[in-house]
Amino acid sequence: MPTIQLLVVQPTPFCNIDCRYCYLPNRTSKAVVARETLQNLFSQVFASEWLGGGLSVVWHAGEPMVLPIGFYRDAFALVEALRPPELQVVHSFQTNGTLIDDNWCRFFAEAQINLGVSIDGPQHFHDRNRVTRSGRGTFERTIAGIRLLRRHGVPFHVISVLTPQSMAAAREMFDFYIAEGIEQVCFNVEESEGDHISESFREADAEALYYRFLGKFWQLWTAAPGKIRFVREIETALQQVIRPKEAPFYNQLIEPFAIISMDWAGNIATFSPELLGLKNPVYEDFILGNINRDALVDLADSPVLVRMLADIKVGVTMCREQCEYFSVCGGGEPVNKLAENGTFASTETSYCRITKMRATDLVLDALDRIPPEGFDAAAIARVTGV
Repeated sequence: MPTIQLLVVQPTPFCNIDCRYCYLPNRTSKAVVARETLQNLFSQVFASEWLGGGLSVVWHAGEPMVLPIGFYRDAFALVEALRPPELQVVHSFQTNGTLIDDNWCRFFAEAQINLGVSIDGPQHFHDRNRVTRSGRGTFERTIAGIRLLRRHGVPFHVISVLTPQSMAAAREMFDFYIAEGIEQVCFNVEESEGDHISESFREADAEALYYRFLGKFWQLWTAAPGKIRFVREIETALQQVIRPKEAPFYNQLIEPFAIISMDWAGNIATFSPELLGLKNPVYEDFILGNINRDALVDLADSPVLVRMLADIKVGVTMCREQCEYFSVCGGGEPVNKLAENGTFASTETSYCRITKMRATDLVLDALDRIPPEGFDAAAIARVTGV
């Protein structure tokens, strides 16, 4: 029986900016999800036997903040009315930050939103790709939003998309976060998805660039304790490498319905959230059904899901048999295999070599410098990424 861990809801496909590396289609459409569609989704999710003790709901578009605060007040009230009393629901937003104002800050605090803001570092890195439809940079608006969040005491993390230029500037990136009081940092590497072909993947030394960047960033982070509290890529790599032998590794991206994604029209997809909205005739655009006409639990028997799962399992088996990094990866990300290799039934990608293998190498290389007699939590904490 599947266990839903993450529910990704697209309230609208519309985005108020036009990032050059964005893979999402229909970003000019101002369609909005109907209240009935949300009710159908959450009532069926809550009525299923696919839930554990908690559920994370990510409102991810498009740009979720193009809809008014009142929309989310109504949506959250609907969710709360349907929620089983024993189930904890946490709402998250991923936003470009350009629309943050005092009212939004008060709402984020009131609703206890887990907030992620997309900013790609200093202005000359950010404005290279994160632009308006007229091609103007969005840095000033985004950084103004981040400063407002800090002024209101609203917790947030940032996600920065790394390019070859920013990966060559670890010190500048680190200093930027410190200067702006940004304490939680996540990195995404510009990747090939949908119609977007990654500039980073075309770089001959992309893997070395990422390794050096992450290593230098780790060194700077360790040398300035208390300045940045969390760096996702380093923390994740450490947790995956240093874990009890008996601890299972779970890759939710390859498990049916561990992640459920729904677009504004009620179309349902699973596995990698990025699949929803992409076009593919072999897998019928990855759509398992529609929550307004289909029962969620019946989608487990969808012919589309059966085809996807069969090919994904072949790819996972190939990874298990061929890749020495399988224990820290668990079979990779289906969307990247399809984008780079043309099929789920495949193994290694540029994305996994850069973000999984090289991050793992960094941790292993650091641990190799700890003498066996000094190998403890304190020693690991002192390790740098030099």
